Amino acid sequence: MPDTAEVKIDPQTNTLIRSGVESISNPFDMVALEAALRLKERYGGQVTALSMGPPQAEQVLREALSLGADEAILLSDRSFAGADTLATSYTLAKAIERFNLHHPVDLILCGKQAIDGDTGQTGPNIATRLGYTQLTYVVEVQWLDQSKRQIQVKRKVEGGAEVVRGPLPALLTAELELAKPRRASLLLLINSLRSEVKVWKVEDIQADIQKVGLKGSPTWVKKIFSPPIREGGPKFYAQENLQGAVEQSLEILLADKAFTEKLFTSLGELSAQE
Repeated sequence: MPDTAEVKIDPQTNTLIRSGVESISNPFDMVALEAALRLKERYGGQVTALSMGPPQAEQVLREALSLGADEAILLSDRSFAGADTLATSYTLAKAIERFNLHHPVDLILCGKQAIDGDTGQTGPNIATRLGYTQLTYVVEVQWLDQSKRQIQVKRKVEGGAEVVRGPLPALLTAELELAKPRRASLLLLINSLRSEVKVWKVEDIQADIQKVGLKGSPTWVKKIFSPPIREGGPKFYAQENLQGAVEQSLEILLADKAFTEKLFTSLGELSAQE
């Protein structure tokens, strides 16, 4: 994903300009990758890192390889540009379907959200498209039973947590508490520089050209603008003149009709109570 400190907007489409902007790893995705690596160490299997983006996104996938991912696939095609979450999830789902033809997919782990859009919609959209069990805001994978094709997780909810069990295949979205990303070993770091990052284009995943990128996005940004700079209110310095500061502040407050109406209403209620 693009570095949010380097964000630029296309004035014609009002979408992010990703080409030429340094790609960085989304923190939530790095947690998801770490959780996948731990599950591989515990239960076996293979970890494949998948991302959609411009050519420079390859560096993020090489980072995934340096941490222990077995292979990496980059979805990169000009027709993918300008995608909203619906078009993005369609593209990723089509890639997973292709991958699943040769390597059955049991579990997909995504970050809870991206730090540029913050929608949290792409993961659930992928699960819905593929018909996978959807487990969001996961803070712990408690167990996975491959023979029974079941997984149990702990997920964050408002005011607490809940334990949920569901059938595989499943898709999880990771909270930051799920795992602490590891550091790359020197051997894996060297291997990641030599490894191939596969690049798939729209024809490779047999996607409908009308459903990807800007063409496949039913939502768009009508207008982008910077909010006006807010000026601070009046300041009174009691250290210099305590009496004057109090009088000036009261004068400004009493000149505010909304404030005085609320003040007199409150005073009236207090008098009635007495």
